[in-house]
Amino acid sequence: MTQPATPDFLASLEAALPPGTLRARRDGELEDPRGRYHGQAAVIACPATVEEVSTIVRACYEASVGIVPLGGGTGLVLGQIAHDGPAPVILSLGKMTKIRGVYPQENVIVAEAGAILADIQSAASEAGRLFPLSLGAEGTCRIGGNLSTNAGGLNVLRYGNARELCLGIEAVLPDGQIFHGLKRLRKDNTGYDIRNLLIGAEGTLGVITAASLRLFPQPEHNAAAILIVPSPAAALELLNMAQGIAGEGISAFELISGMGLDFLSETVPDIRQPFADHPEWCVLIDLGVSGASDPEAMLATLFERGFEAGLVSDGVIAQSEAQRQDFWTLRETIPEGNKRIGSISSHDISIPLSRIADFIPEGIARLSQLGDVRVNAFGHLGDGNLHYNVFPAKGRDRSEYENIRFEVKRVVHDLVAEYDGSFSAEHGVGRLKAEDLEHYGDPGKLSAMRAIKAALDPKGIMNPGAVLRHQLG
Repeated sequence: MTQPATPDFLASLEAALPPGTLRARRDGELEDPRGRYHGQAAVIACPATVEEVSTIVRACYEASVGIVPLGGGTGLVLGQIAHDGPAPVILSLGKMTKIRGVYPQENVIVAEAGAILADIQSAASEAGRLFPLSLGAEGTCRIGGNLSTNAGGLNVLRYGNARELCLGIEAVLPDGQIFHGLKRLRKDNTGYDIRNLLIGAEGTLGVITAASLRLFPQPEHNAAAILIVPSPAAALELLNMAQGIAGEGISAFELISGMGLDFLSETVPDIRQPFADHPEWCVLIDLGVSGASDPEAMLATLFERGFEAGLVSDGVIAQSEAQRQDFWTLRETIPEGNKRIGSISSHDISIPLSRIADFIPEGIARLSQLGDVRVNAFGHLGDGNLHYNVFPAKGRDRSEYENIRFEVKRVVHDLVAEYDGSFSAEHGVGRLKAEDLEHYGDPGKLSAMRAIKAALDPKGIMNPGAVLRHQLG
């Protein structure tokens, strides 16, 4: 177990750092975005350099004091919220925001872990390049947290998760040693891949302080459409058809349910919606191509062929970049609508593509046995990632369902396991899903994870309680 941060420890730590590096927790800080949990903090440490991070981690290691890295605070699985046990040192990367270099000829950008994702996107754009990682929280989330959770987002279908976008990292290991792995190489077969070990580890094996990230040419032409489909099964057939027409030009293929559109009308009525009557299902498809390719013509062809095949009944192709952005604003505001309705239980899952059409109705049927609930299933259909969220019946509040909240989660996750899916597609495990990892995780994988944790962090100080519940020490 980790030890409390004593006054003597805090005084010693403060003396070892530049003035102003340590501060007290502020009102409203360290709150779960969904409002259910509040984190603890012995102190908030705000280093400005990797050397200062090293000093903090080394001191915590020697005193067996827990450390919780903090990026933008947008995580939804309590990875940044230590709500029990001894109050840890919260290690904020908020001062480490530099773009250390942009290399257009190499298609690489080097950024510190505290850099906001939208700022990295802008720096890439100014150099005539694209950094494709895109999330609803991109205006506040930070790249260190994106890498630590192996974030997915809207463009995984074409560009991959955060892991696929990272060439190298700089990090501080649990004993305070700095890992200088900030290379800009596509090929480097020199032993164990420490980079990929730390990416997705959620701060339990070290603190990422900077990263070399892949850039891409900006597509010369973009286009988007929202097409009405009769079912998720039809949406999947339409995806296959779209891939035949546009190939790798498909940047995103999003499934949107009528329930989600209803929630937006109820809670965010100012959002423009393309259809007066909400369809039961529709898809948002986004294309980015270059050269002589015409993405609007591709979408028109998709609509015609989809209509003839009975896969599409209606739709709208964006007639301008502003309308394309309106489509994306609609999609990216769905989580806000969900938040305002107030979910009983939210689930970030992935299912094999060919089984999604069966999963969605079967889950609704099983959940209906627990009570009168509504399900908003939406998300990144192109890569099999659904946000399968359960809500109270219209006119009722989620507090009335508190007694079945954990049962709702278990029903969904049990079905995910039956379908050979994952209970965490892109949000990570954190503390919220650590018990689920024990319940559903492969025993061999869990054994290997515990061995790695014991080898790198024998005192169990790195983000204690996250990912692996039973910490060492």
